[in-house]
Amino acid sequence: MEQTLNPAGPSLTPRTAVVWSVLRAELDRRPSAELTVLDVGGGTGGFAVPLARAGHRVTVVDASPDALAALSRRAAEAGVAERVRAVQGDGDALAGLVEPASVDLVLCHAVLEVVDDPVPVVSALVDALRPGGAASVLVAGRAAAVLGRAMNGHLDVAAALAADPDGTAGPRDTLRRRFDAEGATALLAAAGLTVEEIHGVRVLADLLPAAVADGQPGALVELERALAARPPWRDVAAQLHLFARRPA
Repeated sequence: MEQTLNPAGPSLTPRTAVVWSVLRAELDRRPSAELTVLDVGGGTGGFAVPLARAGHRVTVVDASPDALAALSRRAAEAGVAERVRAVQGDGDALAGLVEPASVDLVLCHAVLEVVDDPVPVVSALVDALRPGGAASVLVAGRAAAVLGRAMNGHLDVAAALAADPDGTAGPRDTLRRRFDAEGATALLAAAGLTVEEIHGVRVLADLLPAAVADGQPGALVELERALAARPPWRDVAAQLHLFARRPA
């Protein structure tokens, strides 16, 4: 299994392999450049620390002080503390936390489904990007949620998710919204981003018995990568990864 996609070198997983493939291609476009990266909701640094180890400077914005403390420890242990900056805040307040047109690459993973309103958050992402800069956006998939609830016997919840315009099952749902590829693309395009690629993340990983997933991790990663960009498999993934760019 190819390991060079991840700058830090650890084994790729079904949750990270597809995203790292796309990010690696973007980094390879400018192999000698030190990029300025903004990771919104980056938590403990699962992406930030490997990017810092690859030679880039990363600002992580997250609402959790505990997550940011863990990020700082992780960065120090990796020897990249000087390349990682932690900022407490959330996606809804992003516009006041980052200088306009100061970032080459934005990561916004598992954020748009929980903020009060994704429109101003995406607008702030675009404002933070330099012309030609790129955005890696990871959102929860609606189709996977419907299928998952139905397969577990919760047909009423599946019906609610399928019928609701935002793909949520009501006030007790942990997510405010879920997306399909068309809706997520429209959201980014309305803010001025050009979507270049869409991939499914965890197409099969959440559907397989643990014995299969744990027993054949390499084969599962390769199958996830093979199916990630191909409808209809892409569209039933647990998450959708959109890679977009601010026009130069």
